[in-house]
Amino acid sequence: MSKRAEKKEAPKKGEEPKKAEQPKKGEQPRKGEEPKKETKKAAAEAPVEAPKEEVKPAKVEKAPKPEKKKKEEKGVFKLYKVEGDKVTRLRPTCERCGPGFFMADHGNRYTCGHCGFTTYKPAKE
Repeated sequence: MSKRAEKKEAPKKGEEPKKAEQPKKGEQPRKGEEPKKETKKAAAEAPVEAPKEEVKPAKVEKAPKPEKKKKEEKGVFKLYKVEGDKVTRLRPTCERCGPGFFMADHGNRYTCGHCGFTTYKPAKE
């Protein structure tokens, strides 16, 4: 063996020689080592801790939740309004595509989703 190998293996002055590491639970012991066995006496002698009572902090009152906004109507209900026996369209139809293609309401304009035609609403004074 070389001098370097001897130095690594030999313990330094004032130090104890290294002990073999114990295998973790579920692992096989290394060659030349005997597995450590636990006895029933050692397990019985271990002190049993009494269950501790958990102290819960006092509940803090939270501010009431804001009311949910009412959901908007979906589908056909936005496009038509029924008054008695009469049905009226709420949005204009596209001038290019013809009847059956309603225009989307975008605040200050109407836009056709089929062809992209846009008309602006008259400015309010």
